[in-house]
Formats: sequence, C-alpha cells, structure tokens
Amino acid sequence: MRTGIQKTIRTRGRRRTLLVGTVVAAGVITPLAVTAGTADAPETKTPARTAAAPVIEKAPAAEAPPAAKSRPYGVDVSHHDRGFDWSQRKLGFGIAKATEGTEHKDTTFIRNWTQIKQNGLVRGAYHYGRPENDPVREADHYLRVVTSAGLQKGDLLILDLETTDGRSTDQVNDWAKRWLERVQQKTGVKPFFYSSRSFAEEHGKGLGEYPLWVAHYGRAPGKVSAPSPWKQWAIHQYASTDHDHNVARLSGDQLRRLGYNAA
Repeated sequence: MRTGIQKTIRTRGRRRTLLVGTVVAAGVITPLAVTAGTADAPETKTPARTAAAPVIEKAPAAEAPPAAKSRPYGVDVSHHDRGFDWSQRKLGFGIAKATEGTEHKDTTFIRNWTQIKQNGLVRGAYHYGRPENDPVREADHYLRVVTSAGLQKGDLLILDLETTDGRSTDQVNDWAKRWLERVQQKTGVKPFFYSSRSFAEEHGKGLGEYPLWVAHYGRAPGKVSAPSPWKQWAIHQYASTDHDHNVARLSGDQLRRLGYNAA
C-alpha cells in the first residue's frame, strides 16, 4: 500500500520483506443406536409398541475455504491508482485507502468505495497508521470518514501498519493494539491487520486474534505461511505492478462474515 503523505511515499514493489480467521469443518457426531425392547403391556398382555428412535439433527458443516485455483482475486488501490476499472469480471473483492494519520483522507476514496459496491464486490477500506500520532485519534478519524461514506454490512475494516515512525517495537505493538481495540469497541467487529510478513512478525505480538492480510512478494498467490502469532492468513498480497494484487484464502461470503454487521 502507499501513503498519501509525501514524506512516507514508497513504491509498492520495493516493500521490505492478512480472521484472519481459520475455517474448520465441523465434525458430525454419530449417536449410539437406540434399540427399543418389546414388552407385554400391563393388564392386556398385548405387545407394547416399539419406541421410535430419537431424531437427532446433524449440525451443518462449516463452509470450507475455496480450492487454491478458485480463490477470489482482488486489488487494493489509493490515489496512486486513479481511474481504476472496478467492472473487471475477474475481481472478487476491492479494498480502497480511506485515511492516513489524524487528518488525511484519500482523494479517490469515495469514488472507489462507491464503485466497488456498485459492481457487487466484497468491499474494504484501510487506514494507513502513523505510530507518531495518538492511535485513538487516528481510529476515530478513520471511522468518521468510512461511516460518512456509507458503512454497510459485510464491509471490511483494516489497519495498514508498515512504518514505525521511529518508535520501538513495543511502542508500535501497543499502538496497533489500541487502534484495533478502538475500532472494535466502536463497531463490534475485529478489524483486519495488514502488513508485510516480516513487519507483522516483529510488531504483531498479541494480535493473532485479528484477521491477517499479509504482504509477501515473490511468492505464488496463496503460497505463503502466516507469521507468528497468527495461525492462518485471510488475504495474501503477492505482487505490485500497476496496482497491488491479492488473493483471499476465504470465499466472498466468508470474507463478508468478517466484516461490519450493524446488528
């Protein structure tokens, strides 16, 4: 991802080298067979009716992730990708930069946010975090912008953290926790955490409960392992050319279930 502030602009292809979420098929417990005995009924000496075996409904199996060849493909954009065509049929999801710091709003956010929805794609908005600022102020700024643009059920909320602003590892880690907790407190949903694999491993202590969007270039789409403390990744950003390229480990419906839910 790219920042909107000149002092932090980086080319995506040069980045140094994300609920998160794991889907497990639910097991089905087979009940022991119930055998009804036949006994004489009192007084009449006629056989009693055989008792009907209890009906036990099987729990529906959890939806399995799509096969590697059918994983949803998506892109993330910012003002560096002006005029992106969201009607491309190959797209399954789209993610747009919304904000950075405590005041910046991406100039193309509203257009992208609207057109991602119009084309029926899974939709996400990310905030580029700056640990030099107060994390609660940054989280509130992000939520104001996204909410005013129309936050709807299934929309993904995302923290993009890939700079330290000169802070220590522990300070950056604490900053991330406070930002993520603030957004979860305000919306009721766990935001995604985005970063490079190496940055996430160094600064992600205690964040394994948040869905992971991991950037790891030079790997085939989806051929990446999750850094500690995550057990699994949700989205893999595998290349950056004209824009950033991603695949999701989860289906579109599974991604939406990790998104905002007003209820």
